[in-house]
Amino acid sequence: MLFDTIIKSVEVFDGTGAKPFVADIAIRHDRIEQIGQLEQAQANQVIDGQGLAIAPGFIDVHTHDDTNVIRYPECLPKISQGVTTVIVGNCGISASPAVLAGDPPDPMNLLGKQEDFKYPTFASYAKAVEKAQPAVNVAALVGHTALRNNVMDDLQRTATDEEIAQMRATLDQAMEEGALGLSSGLAYASAKQATANEVMRLAQILGDHGGIYTTHMRTEFEEILSAMEEAFETGKFAKVPVVISHLKCAGAGNWGRTVEVLDLMDKVSEHQDVSCDCYPYSASSSTLDLKQVTDEIDIFITWSESLPQHAGKMLKQIAQEMDLPLMEAAKALQPAGAVYHCMDENDVKRVLKYKLTMVGSDGLPNDPHPHPRLWGTFPKVLGHYSRQEKLFSLAEAIHKMTGMSAKRYNLQGRGVIRVGAFADLVLFNPNTIKDTATFENPVSVAQGIEYVFVNGELSYFEGNVTNQRNGTFIYRK
Repeated sequence: MLFDTIIKSVEVFDGTGAKPFVADIAIRHDRIEQIGQLEQAQANQVIDGQGLAIAPGFIDVHTHDDTNVIRYPECLPKISQGVTTVIVGNCGISASPAVLAGDPPDPMNLLGKQEDFKYPTFASYAKAVEKAQPAVNVAALVGHTALRNNVMDDLQRTATDEEIAQMRATLDQAMEEGALGLSSGLAYASAKQATANEVMRLAQILGDHGGIYTTHMRTEFEEILSAMEEAFETGKFAKVPVVISHLKCAGAGNWGRTVEVLDLMDKVSEHQDVSCDCYPYSASSSTLDLKQVTDEIDIFITWSESLPQHAGKMLKQIAQEMDLPLMEAAKALQPAGAVYHCMDENDVKRVLKYKLTMVGSDGLPNDPHPHPRLWGTFPKVLGHYSRQEKLFSLAEAIHKMTGMSAKRYNLQGRGVIRVGAFADLVLFNPNTIKDTATFENPVSVAQGIEYVFVNGELSYFEGNVTNQRNGTFIYRK
């Protein structure tokens, strides 16, 4: 039998957290066909894997790549890190099902402009992804804020029973069409007035379809424990798994509280299906939120529509230059984007190491000066936190970005290296893998990623996306 590709003598990390082993791996079409010592086997392409590690392609469980996988299908920020699957539609904002009457409301503007929202149904979005054939696989959540925006004339209020009924019908259709579940972004003004009851009634739809509920909680500051309890109550009511998005303790007054936060996760996880994701940085990034403006932390302005000349500076510096108090300067910049240096490194490590934590970048691909997590998340976990800081073994680090993630989101045949699994694979040098993106220079390809296969095709090699893009849309099974 002639295989398409054989990777010889490579150290295999199978995505389950098990100890690595050395083997040859044979690929035919889009699947892994054999694993073992394949001395006699023939293939069109043979890769010497000696000195390299192979892992399942990384799954970025928390992205805002909704429109970018269609507009920029090379997906270089992701595939260059070894990411082979992205989950879009997080934080309550999704490209579908969405119909915009005007400019996208904050924070839907993170996904693009009005003309980028042209998918009134989930099925139309999935078709557009398939037509674009991005370099990575795509699976999608439906955003609560997107649903509200479809039916409400004013997002700064609670929804009526009739509006909730319309949202439920739209969500039900999207689930029928293959959505993974529902995401919320209750910290944002566009969803803050939504009651817990509104979200619960939507989440109820998920239970019938085997869906999942993910949430950018109401707050990550002082009231974080009650925000977590609301999220868990929603999951309990709807009988669905809950993922807390980018779990963190934000704000200087909150530092160190990940001890009690993870203690609550532990207690709840004994009788309920809960987990979280996080990114490996002590700074967050989003639109400029006046509620988060404080002189206690550094706030870097990444873009401003009103005063674009001030993008790329610290808010404190802008306030000085404008001779205004900090809050007034922030108001003058709106709408704008920001990076908030709002977390403590020990909290980041504690959450990252936690047994129920998956890795997600939360990168913002449309930001002109993005947070470095867009280009550096996965190599940073492997190089900095595993190899240098020894926070966890390489096998455990890989499990948090492959097998654990695939199981959580029910991405069948992904996230593991085994015979019959999809050949989404990344070959990297465990001694040199390293993120190179920084806050100063965030657009920078990682080191040490040698080959990336997506559905059996070599898709990234020597720093470039190959011509053979082979990503697919993954429908919820």
